[in-house]
This record gives sequence, C-alpha cells and structure tokens, in this order.
Amino acid sequence: MTVAEFFKDLTLPVMPEVAHDLIRSLNQEDVPLSHLCEAIARDPALAVHLLRLANSAHYGAHEKVGSIEAAIARVGTAQVRALALASMFNDAFPVTPGLDRQTFWRENQERGGMAQWLASGLGSDSQQAWLTGFMVRLGELLMGMKAPHCVAEFERQPSPPGARWEREVSLMGFTEGQVSAELARAWDFPDEMIRALDAAADPLAAQPFSRLGAVLHVAELLAAVPTPSFDTVDELPADVLAALDVDPDWMRQHLPQAQRYVEASRLH
Repeated sequence: MTVAEFFKDLTLPVMPEVAHDLIRSLNQEDVPLSHLCEAIARDPALAVHLLRLANSAHYGAHEKVGSIEAAIARVGTAQVRALALASMFNDAFPVTPGLDRQTFWRENQERGGMAQWLASGLGSDSQQAWLTGFMVRLGELLMGMKAPHCVAEFERQPSPPGARWEREVSLMGFTEGQVSAELARAWDFPDEMIRALDAAADPLAAQPFSRLGAVLHVAELLAAVPTPSFDTVDELPADVLAALDVDPDWMRQHLPQAQRYVEASRLH
C-alpha cells in the first residue's frame, strides 16, 4: 500500500481555526497579547483549561487569576501555544484502541521538546521544530483509524529507538511521519514542515536534504530513551549528525531529559 492509497476514503480531522491562528503566530516574535487572548477566547473549553493550569500548584502562585490575559502572563506565550495546540490535536482525533492517549501525547511533547532543543542549538527555527516534532506521530492516529489492529504491534514493548518506524514499514509500507506529512499538506502547513515530516524516519534519503527532517530523526531517537546519557549520543547515527554539522560533545554537555517537555499533558 502507498501513502496515497492509504488516504483514499479516509476522513481527515478538521484543524480548528483557533489552531491555525496559533500556528501562524509561532514565527512572529512580537505577537500582540490581545491576539492570543482573542484566539483562545473563541474556544471556551481551552480557556477553562488555561485558567486551571495558571492557577495550579505547578506555577506556585498563591493569588488566583481570573482572566485569559493574566493566565497567559503567568504561563508564558510560548507555553500557552504549546498547551493549546496539544489540547486541540487531542480533541481532533478519535480514540485509538490499543493506544494510551495520555502516554501518546506526553511522548509527543517529549519529541517536540527535543527537536526544539536541538534546533535551537543549531541556530534553526526552534518554534517550528517544536511544532513539527510534536506532529510526527499524528500519523499513527490516522493509521489506527484505518488499521486499528496494527497499533498494538506498533506499540509493542520493548521498543528501542527506531523500532516503531521499522514495525510501521513492515506492516503498512510507510511510516507515521509520512502519513503526518500528508495530513500537514491537507491542513495547508508550510512546505518545509511537510518535507521534514516525510523525511523524519530516513533523513539522508530525502532529496533535497531536509535539515529539519534530520532534527526530527535525532529527536525521536533521543526521546525514545527513558534517560538519555552520553552513551545515547554515541549511539546516534554519525552520518545524520555530520549532515546536521552538530558537535556530539556539545550534545553530551547540554543533553536534556525528555521528561522536562511534558507540560501539555496537563491539559488532557
């Protein structure tokens, strides 16, 4: 089966207009606070989630906030966008049998965060890397809609770095990232993101080379390890690191733990 054949007769989730507004704001350095407030106010459920988060013990605040503007000021605009998009993506897809949704969205955050960290270290667009890294696995949800019996095999343990890609190709003929790329195309996302999602599992095979795709590849391998260490960096594909022109010593010295990127799970 090809990806094109897979998408025949498949009903795609609709991207909410609020999500489109938030995505368009990712690369805007000086987004007016009023713009974010207006976007979030159009989704009452999201506004409630945001206020709940801003008043949670996580932010250690004693004084309660009651407005969207005050909640954004407390949580931070970048985090608000991440939380909002995670919540909207979660609501846009049906429940997939055999997939723990809480774990799934947490892992998406980890991959997005790792991609953001690596892109920032390379001087690339870190916000775009976060969103694209967060989206890589959305294709698995679509696979689950059309072939639910395969999901348990995709998620089978143990799952060493890269194993899920191998299982997807074996069972479906393509990877979740390639499916995510077609979804991103249907949602009218930027071409750079589409190419990166398509290339995530095998970035060196992509023509032309997708730097962001290589970032996604490394982020997936790092996030798949519960506690990344120096040895984890040593096991990364040297040819991909060379193509990115990234210094392994820098990675070893600054390597974060994937668990630090799980804030969006608080909205689910």
